[in-house]
Amino acid sequence: MTSPLKLSPSDQEHLIDKLQVFKIHGRDKRGRKVLCIIGKLFPARLVSTEVLNKYLEEKIFANLKDKPFSVVYVNTGVQRNENFPGISTLRSIYDAIPINVRDNLEAVYFVHPGLQSRLFLATFGRFIFTGGMYRKLQYVNRVEFLWDHVRRNEIEFEIPEFVFDHDEELEHRPMMEYGLESDHRRACSTPSVDSAVSMYYSMRCIA
Repeated sequence: MTSPLKLSPSDQEHLIDKLQVFKIHGRDKRGRKVLCIIGKLFPARLVSTEVLNKYLEEKIFANLKDKPFSVVYVNTGVQRNENFPGISTLRSIYDAIPINVRDNLEAVYFVHPGLQSRLFLATFGRFIFTGGMYRKLQYVNRVEFLWDHVRRNEIEFEIPEFVFDHDEELEHRPMMEYGLESDHRRACSTPSVDSAVSMYYSMRCIA
C-alpha cells in the first residue's frame, strides 16, 4: 500500500468501519459463518498494513477463532492503482492470521474474478497462500452462482448494487470477463473509494 498516509491510525480504522469493507454476516449452505469482503471499497492508498492487521485481529479474527467459517470476496471493480493492497501486503495479512483462524477457514468464494485476477492467483497464489489455503479458493463468475454456496436471504442485502449491475453487464458483454472488452463505462459510473473518503471527511466535519 502506498505512502505517505494522510490519516491517523485511529482515523484509518474508523474509515475501514465506515466503508464496511469487512463484515461478518449470515451463513453458507453448510451453516458456517460468512465473512464478506467488498474489494472495491478497500481504501488501499489510505490504510497502512499495520493498521489493517490490527483492525482484522481485533474486529474480525477475534470473532472467527472458534468455529469453521467461509469468505465471500467480491472482486467487482477492484483496480490495482486504487483498491488493490499489493502482493507484499497480502502476504503480510496472511502471515498475521492466527493459526486457529486459518484452520477454521474452509472456503473462499471469489466473486467476479476476471482474467487478471485468475492469472495473478495462478502465478502467485501458491506463494502467498500456503498451507493448503489456495486449494480452498472457488471462483464464482456470477452472483447468481453464489447462491449455490451461501444462504441468499442472509447475504444478498450485503452485496452492493454495483455488483449486481456488473452481473447484468456481463450477460450482455461476456467478453469483459476474459479481458477482451473494456469495462470503461462501469469504471466511470460506479462510485469510487475517493468519493466515499470525501463523504467520510464531510461527516467528520459535521460531527
